This record gives sequence, structure tokens and C-alpha cells, in this order.
Amino acid sequence: MTARLPIITTRDLRRLGACAEQVTLFRKTFGGSAVVSLANARKAAEVGLDANWIATRTLTAPAQAKYYKVTAAARAEYDRVTAPARAEYDKVTAAALAEYSKVRAAPRAEYDKVRAAARAEYDRVTAPAQAEYDKVTAAAQAKYYKVTAAAQAEYDKVTAAALAEYSKVAAAARAEYDKVTAAAQAKYYKVTAAAQAEYDKVTAAAQAEYDKV
Repeated sequence: MTARLPIITTRDLRRLGACAEQVTLFRKTFGGSAVVSLANARKAAEVGLDANWIATRTLTAPAQAKYYKVTAAARAEYDRVTAPARAEYDKVTAAALAEYSKVRAAPRAEYDKVRAAARAEYDRVTAPAQAEYDKVTAAAQAKYYKVTAAAQAEYDKVTAAALAEYSKVAAAARAEYDKVTAAAQAKYYKVTAAAQAEYDKVTAAAQAEYDKV
């Protein structure tokens, strides 16, 4: 007795999160369902369906094995037919790349030589100006840090007492808030927990019915 081939449906695709375009393309190509076969695998590939995505998400392990067994022949045939063209392509591109590298080697070396000399000259010319800049900015920066350090210390001194008072008042207010809202919060969690349990109960039955269909 011949084993029955696995079937994929549009319902399977939607349930597993396939995009709308793929579902539409599947329906347009196969209707509401299709069996896993070499002919259908080829047809799916021709129209742009992601057959591997479909197989790995809709088929059981035994069915996946059957799918890959079926498509392996098509893949082997594809590799066999395209092998000579691929070899010729690799041969041509390898030669072209070698010639390209050969032609650009001398100009690249000359470019690097000129660029290095230009950079050295730039560094030589700008070195005195850079040294003077560093000298001037170092003094200005030191003076800036000296002035701001004193200002920061005064700021910290003035705000420390205010911050401590704020923290004290805020802590007391938070404690009072937690005390007042604790009972209401507990009641809220109790009510929502019961509502969530009822929701889960109702939707579980609906989900089971949906999966069954």
C-alpha cells in the first residue's frame, strides 16, 4: 500500500505566521491545499514560494524527511546541469580578477607613495602651529578647570542641604502613598487575576476549536 503524501493548507500557513503575500501566492498556485511532491516543489520554486520555510514549519519530522528526500533529486539535477556553467564562470572571473589586480598594482603603489609623502609634508608644516595651539589651550583649560572647580564646590555646598531635605520629605510621602494604596492595589490584583483566569478559560476553548478546524 502506497504511503499517503503529507498535505499543506492555507490554514497551516496562516496559523504559523506566513506573510499575506505568500499565503495569497500559495492559494493562487495550488488552491486551498497541496501535497508534498517533486512536481509541487518545482512549481513552488518557479512561482517564488519559499518551500523550505513552509516545510520546516508545517511538516512533522517524518514528513520533513520525505520532503527533503523528494527535493534532493531536484537539487542534485540542478547542481549537475549548472556545474559546467559555474566552472566556466569561476574560470573567467578568476582570470579577470588576476588581470585587474596586476593592472592596478603599479598605480596603487604610486598612489600610496605620493600620499605618504604628502602626509609627511603636512605633518612637518603643521607641527609648529599644533604645538603652539596645544600650549595656548593647555593654559586656558587649566584656568577653566580652576574656576569651575570652585564654582562646583560652592554649588554642591548650597544644594546639599536642600537635597537632603527633599529626600527626607519624598521618602515620607512615598511611605504614606504606599500605605494608602496598598489595600486598593491588593484588591486590584485580586480582581484582575480572576478576570485573567476567566479570559484564559474562555479563549482556551476557542483556540482548541480553531486548531481542530
